[in-house]
This record gives sequence, structure tokens and C-alpha cells, in this order.
Amino acid sequence: MAKDNVEEARLEVEQEYEQFRKEYGKVLEAVQRVSDAGPLDDVHGLLDRLQQAVQEVRTGGVMGSGAKGHRQALEKYRKLVGDAG
Repeated sequence: MAKDNVEEARLEVEQEYEQFRKEYGKVLEAVQRVSDAGPLDDVHGLLDRLQQAVQEVRTGGVMGSGAKGHRQALEKYRKLVGDAG
């Protein structure tokens, strides 16, 4: 029974990680826009959008759980593994 809980927790970690990786592309795109900016581009605005992208990926925004959800799932998994070991 404990093994099932550990397996479920591991699957949750993997699902949260997959969701994070999909959303992380937004950060990479925003970084690329900053990197590609020239002297006549609104660098302040680009950095603001980068910061917003990072915030959304970290917290999950309105609908998701973001990296925060992965952290919580990982903590749960580690606790179960520690208890099972």
C-alpha cells in the first residue's frame, strides 16, 4: 500500500515537471526577445514581460500551479520515500 502511494506521488512529480517544462518555453522566448533587442527597442518593456513570464511559470498564473506545484509534489514524494526507507 505504501508502495502505491510512493508510485502515485512520483507520477504526480513527473506530471508537474512536464507542465513546468511546457510553460518554461515562455521564459525562454522572453529571454530571446531581450537578447535580440537593439538600441531602439523598449528594453524596459521587454524586461517587464520577461519578469511576468517568470512569475507566471513560477506560480502557475490563474489556472495552473507552475513550478510551485512541482515543488509541493516533490516535497510530498520525498517525504513518502523517506518514510518508506
